Amino acid sequence: MTPLPNSDYIIKSVKAREVVDSRGNPTVQVDVRTGTGFGRFTVPSGASKGRFEAVELRDGNRRRFHGLGALRAVRNVEKTLGPAVIGMDSRDQEKLDSKLVRMDGTKNKGRLGANAILGVSMGVARARADTAKVPLYRMVYGKRRTLLPVPLMNILNGGKHADNDLSFQEFVILPCGFDSFRDALRSGSEIYHTLGKSLTGKYGKGAVNVGDEGGFAPPLSRVREALELVGDAVEEAGYSTSREVVLGLDAAADSFYDSRSRTYRVDGELFEPGELFDFYVDLCKTFPVKSLEDPFYDEDFLGFARLTRRMGSRVQVVADDLFVTNSARVEKGVRLKAGNALLAKLNQAGTLTETVAALDVARRAGFGLILSHRSGETEDTSIAGLAVGLATGQIKAGAPARGERTAKYNRLLVIEEELGSQARYYGPRFLRGSPGGSGRD
Repeated sequence: MTPLPNSDYIIKSVKAREVVDSRGNPTVQVDVRTGTGFGRFTVPSGASKGRFEAVELRDGNRRRFHGLGALRAVRNVEKTLGPAVIGMDSRDQEKLDSKLVRMDGTKNKGRLGANAILGVSMGVARARADTAKVPLYRMVYGKRRTLLPVPLMNILNGGKHADNDLSFQEFVILPCGFDSFRDALRSGSEIYHTLGKSLTGKYGKGAVNVGDEGGFAPPLSRVREALELVGDAVEEAGYSTSREVVLGLDAAADSFYDSRSRTYRVDGELFEPGELFDFYVDLCKTFPVKSLEDPFYDEDFLGFARLTRRMGSRVQVVADDLFVTNSARVEKGVRLKAGNALLAKLNQAGTLTETVAALDVARRAGFGLILSHRSGETEDTSIAGLAVGLATGQIKAGAPARGERTAKYNRLLVIEEELGSQARYYGPRFLRGSPGGSGRD
């Protein structure tokens, strides 16, 4: 194959617009054109945001979208960031991302906005792949072997993702014990619908809503009851919670932590940190929980470390708000052994380069790797390709329902088909080994 001339990769134009995400809130979409390629990326938005993640720029004008407008970010793309990258080679992702970060000049991307910066960064990556006529996963895999990820499916919602009284944010299934992603997705869908029928029978038609990420949001208030319902749905659908489908939790402890009293409110009761620690240990003994995300608030590195020492050989202790896809915070976590898995979100970091850097720090430490969506998602499927190409081993994309979630899963089905005999599904290795080592390849 004759190499393409360099001019084909030169960025020719950058355009941005305000569109809406899965919650009907505005977000930024960026189009990038090279000499012969086109890339589009639509930036997601989180409801449960970590304090230390990059800043999502909003307009603040209450007369438009209740203050959530994204026109300032759009303007920053078109007037500042876009013109600065026109003429650059789209293959120079690190150089380009570094320039974007320098132009903002703040530690948290608060001047130009992480939503503006990420839109350009990923728009360029997608344009480069299109120029080379390769899918995104092939563009980013480098020396890694591609890997089909285990889907962490949030099938029952609580916390900030639902209108109920559950303290914990997500009750997750991980379909691991299958030979292919296709079979894993099928099992997840079957369990999801089994749970839906069970909840309807228990609470009646119309009593069960759906949360931000497609999971059911029943009128529950007790963590154990929610876990029992999810575990029962796995068994009722005909699967084993020891050999095929294990459970996961995203506590999102920041949402129920009181910084003044340094206590946590769970199931209507106040927990001291030590009591919450014991609560987690007991939950993971009682239920087949193999993944536990954000068990303590976002500065409690020592709490994460203590829990990892206690349960890390059999449970994946996942840091999201603790690490916020920030290499420096990941390095601190590795040093303190605070957790054994990283949840990475593109818009927490703000550029593709910074996201990959955080993943690489965690990968070298043998941490599990999970590439994640946000609760305010879009139809963009980039994280599916990145999860395969970066061999994260796991992906968090919500329930097997709602178009912005299923778009990612359907893209993974196509990628698995494209890879053919080279397709490897990570599930069995996750199930056999230490859950915290899923990022090693």
